[in-house]
Amino acid sequence: MPVHAFIFPGQGSQSVGMGRELAAAFPAAREVFQEVDETLRQKLSQLMFEGPGEELTLTENTQPALMALSLAVLRVLEKEGGFSLPQKAALVAGHSLGEYSALAAAGSFAVADAARLLKLRGQAMQKAVPPGEGAMAALLGAELAQAEAICAEAAPVPESETGEKQVIEPANDNGGGQVVVSGHRGAVERAIEIAKAKGIRRAMLLPVSAPFHCALMAPAADAMAEAFDKTPPGAPSVPLVANVSAAKATDPSEIRDMLIRQVTATVRWRESVQAMTAMGVDSFVELGAGKVLAGLVKRIAPDTAAVSAATPADIEAVLKGL
Repeated sequence: MPVHAFIFPGQGSQSVGMGRELAAAFPAAREVFQEVDETLRQKLSQLMFEGPGEELTLTENTQPALMALSLAVLRVLEKEGGFSLPQKAALVAGHSLGEYSALAAAGSFAVADAARLLKLRGQAMQKAVPPGEGAMAALLGAELAQAEAICAEAAPVPESETGEKQVIEPANDNGGGQVVVSGHRGAVERAIEIAKAKGIRRAMLLPVSAPFHCALMAPAADAMAEAFDKTPPGAPSVPLVANVSAAKATDPSEIRDMLIRQVTATVRWRESVQAMTAMGVDSFVELGAGKVLAGLVKRIAPDTAAVSAATPADIEAVLKGL
């Protein structure tokens, strides 16, 4: 029998139209979208279905929207296929905001609480750094050690007599030779030039609104710590493989601490997938928008199966495979 891990996508997987076909086909999906809309007091589902794209990509909208779709897919699996996550999943994991989706799927957070937390997280991350001061870049064809060396070389400000350094750190170790770096814009731009000079296959700025997963996000981490005082996670019904540790976690206080650290820490996705396969997982099921994580899994662990589910046709195929 396959050993399944259920994984949940992060920012960058969103697109206008996401969830529309699912909502049209299944009342269970519509209920999730309606609950999130009512919780946030905004027509988030309409924004997901119809756009405009520039509004959907605002991080305070993207984060709860991606969670809503992931949980809508899960509810349809439960209602239409008699699916039970605790019975079918050995582990859950999510990429950045997807960790909240994973925890909501495993019952650590109610859907409404996850929506409120992600709205706040998006707002806090956006406010942490003034517009234009931060940036992120993808280094394609780089491994983590190479990215760390490039960051170390890019951090010092040129011609600085004070020895001043800017923040630049690996934000995502996505695997398959894809590392994202994050920090002050000047340092990130220097990193791109250094990477090109070192023969990295491709280095490019990413169209993001803030430098996520680096030390500049400390104010957002503080905001999340305060939020968890009011809305702490419960124990998950399925163990979480956490972004910051690439290890299994079930204790609510440990999960809380890791969610706070996650705001400023590297998303260790490559190591997380490797850890899950080492624990016996041979089948990954991505619930939610896009197919980014399934694609990364196939690069990191090519001997495993990886599928994605976001549409009625996807769900039918996933249920047959479970």
